[in-house]
Amino acid sequence: MNVADGSSAPSVATQLFGSGLIGLREGLEAGIVVMILVAFLVKSDRRDALKWVWLGVGAAIAMVLVIFAVIHYGTSTVTGLTAEAIAGVSSLAAVAIVTFMVLWMRTAAASISGELKESMARALEVGAGAVVLLSFLAVGREGVETALLMVGYAENTSGSNWPLVGLILGVVGAVAVTVLLYQGTVRINFQKFFKYTGMFLIVVAAGMLAYAIRALQTVGWLPGLSNTAFDITAHYDQSSWYGTILAGIFNFRPDPTVLQVIGWSAYLLIVMTYFLWPRTPAPAAARTTPAPV
Repeated sequence: MNVADGSSAPSVATQLFGSGLIGLREGLEAGIVVMILVAFLVKSDRRDALKWVWLGVGAAIAMVLVIFAVIHYGTSTVTGLTAEAIAGVSSLAAVAIVTFMVLWMRTAAASISGELKESMARALEVGAGAVVLLSFLAVGREGVETALLMVGYAENTSGSNWPLVGLILGVVGAVAVTVLLYQGTVRINFQKFFKYTGMFLIVVAAGMLAYAIRALQTVGWLPGLSNTAFDITAHYDQSSWYGTILAGIFNFRPDPTVLQVIGWSAYLLIVMTYFLWPRTPAPAAARTTPAPV
């Protein structure tokens, strides 16, 4: 059991919901990328290059599975303070990558389609290897984020495999939605989808940051383990439906340290404010300037 957590694993339903939502969100990001590449090749009458796209996608998926397995199952073989140190560092890495990707998607969503099409056009001129590399990097970027996010998320589930099951179900759902989108069967307001799921991931990342702080305090790398901000343990049922949801998805605990509260609050205030802050439209001259060939 994790020293930094000090509670039992959340319910199966909570683990499936939290990881499933992450899988759906991240899977749709990757799915949209693949859909754009495939649609471009089909419309360009270059179906012969589709096999290279699928080869790159398959390689990216394999890489993600290896990363997740090495980190998740590798850390499960260590215990005590070493496990806490690894959990704290991996959670911090997950927070950093998730934050970067969520904020990047905020600004890149509007132009990602055009950029991918231009990149694919150049890759087709170079050859099959470039097409494989482009699809590998495009999908692998989302996959690495998902792997690290899931490792940090799963640290709070006492070694349970249910988060992985939920992730797989979420990704399967994302694949189904992507296929329907490609066929034109369903339509999604992606601006709202990525806005609200981005907000969700920011709150999840804030909880992961608080978890990382507690883990690093436990091993003595950060001070203040004994400085409790508040303690509502006597009035808080960790085994209840709300207790398992708050702990399983948001890493909430009823007796956080002062440093945990400060870190959680500062991260949420700064990142959420920046994420929701209205973007300034680009100058008209910049918008009409043709892209360099």
